[in-house]
Amino acid sequence: MRITAEGLSWSASGTPVVRGVGLDIAPGETVGLLGPNGSGKSSLLRCLAGLRVPDAGTVRYDGQPVRDWSARRIARRIAFVEQDSGFDTDLGVADVVGLGRTPFRDRWRGPDATDRAVVAAALDRVGLTALAGRSWRTLSGGERQRTHIARALAQQPYGLLLDEPTNHLDVKHQLELMELLAGTGQTVLVALHDLTLAARYCDRLLLMDRGRLIAAGAPAAVLTAGHLARIFDVDAELATDSRGRPTVSYRGPLRAPASARAADAAPALTSVPEQGTS
Repeated sequence: MRITAEGLSWSASGTPVVRGVGLDIAPGETVGLLGPNGSGKSSLLRCLAGLRVPDAGTVRYDGQPVRDWSARRIARRIAFVEQDSGFDTDLGVADVVGLGRTPFRDRWRGPDATDRAVVAAALDRVGLTALAGRSWRTLSGGERQRTHIARALAQQPYGLLLDEPTNHLDVKHQLELMELLAGTGQTVLVALHDLTLAARYCDRLLLMDRGRLIAAGAPAAVLTAGHLARIFDVDAELATDSRGRPTVSYRGPLRAPASARAADAAPALTSVPEQGTS
């Protein structure tokens, strides 16, 4: 599924949060969304997922505007994994994952054999089969996050939008998750703070600052010392791993942080973002 946005803007209480963002994510592409806290990543994802109505601009799935689509219709196309859902329930793990089947069931119909098979497959993909009968309340933070990802997979979506899904995960499960996302064959847009992890697994990167898209392209083109200094206020050193992907190490914070500049001084992307290909 191709996900596009044109001139997307959204404000909270009159304060611009997402400012004129345009993007094009090709079918099957895994794209990393980067930026410091407060850059608008979460709000952009929620606009793309149909959870917030933009003030301006258009979101399209496969060329179709989704502004007037029902939540059920969107959920049959896109799954969204929040950074921290605040979800609290006495349900078992398999039942939580089964919520991903809701868009495909009539209101009063319980899960059928197909639903149960899809849930079992989703649990297996995130390594939680052994915890299927456990109560949600007994799970660790990492186990809860993996359960949410399994729920998203159980939707069998054409696209996945994920907001910091590696939070609460140890290193092994971070790597396993990113390998899973990169290998799904689905269209994936994932917000990440770990820049090296994003560069390792993503086909392209999008870099945001103060609600604007600042850079878009291959990992080596986006992760530059200049971008990291200007956007993240850090003195960074870039190297290349065995696969030719950039790795980032930090000398420390900049002594005269770029964030001291005026909020409106961050320039928007000056050239058209590199487009994905089918």
